[in-house]
Amino acid sequence: MSEIIRNFFPKKNKAEDESKEMGFLDHLEELRWHVIRAGIAVIVIAIIALVFQNEVFEYIIYAPKKPSFITYKVFCAISEATCFSPPELPLITRELGEQFFMGITVSLYLGLVVAFPVIFYEFWKFIKPGLYDKEIKIANRLIGVTSLLFLLGVSFGYFVIAPFAITYLGSYTVGTEATNSPTLASYVSYLTMFTIPVGLAFELPIVVYFLAKIGIIGPEIMKKFRREAFLVIFIIAAVITPPDALTQILVGIPMYILYEISITVAARVVKDNETTNTPQTNDA
Repeated sequence: MSEIIRNFFPKKNKAEDESKEMGFLDHLEELRWHVIRAGIAVIVIAIIALVFQNEVFEYIIYAPKKPSFITYKVFCAISEATCFSPPELPLITRELGEQFFMGITVSLYLGLVVAFPVIFYEFWKFIKPGLYDKEIKIANRLIGVTSLLFLLGVSFGYFVIAPFAITYLGSYTVGTEATNSPTLASYVSYLTMFTIPVGLAFELPIVVYFLAKIGIIGPEIMKKFRREAFLVIFIIAAVITPPDALTQILVGIPMYILYEISITVAARVVKDNETTNTPQTNDA
């Protein structure tokens, strides 16, 4: 398995392994413990969220639908033209155990988000034995960057996308006979859709880095398909956001900026690969 991992990082000359290769079952056992430790981190944070369940819902989950939320204050402070606020949006429950199950669901989601750096760190520890010293240094930097991009994406979805989406969807009507009284489950589902998928979408530069490392993608092909990428990005933005042009633009622009950053990342990786794989010549 370590040899497969090394294929992600082509070298000019591969040294013979000094230590004995682990067997397949040994790798599975090691992977199992990494998964267990990551799972424990998620569960511990989820339990803490359950203990402080009232505070979590009041100050985190319900916050984007309140006029006092920081996003509404910032946009209102900019100018009167940009000022907006959410409508009165009472949440209801239609099933006996809905609040109970939503409490557990929200706690697990928070556990996944907060424990994401730990989850990625455990993944890194699993592949570390198959890396060379130079590759380990690169991976060390990727741990912080990967976690930062994910948390930035989640924060962007929470502080930017969610307020606009809640205001738009909460104010949208198809006549006087219907009123917006969403269920708690529906509200939590939409809030999750506005945050976690955006956090994963912000990992684009990391994905491109690894794809460029193994030669699947390069800067030239990314430049060639810029227009197609632009279209796909805004289609994705339309899928993960409500049918509001402003919200789709707010999601699409950062994602396209990340695409342009990914082109630079791919170019750097290709250049490093060419430097590494170019044989050194000695002048006579």
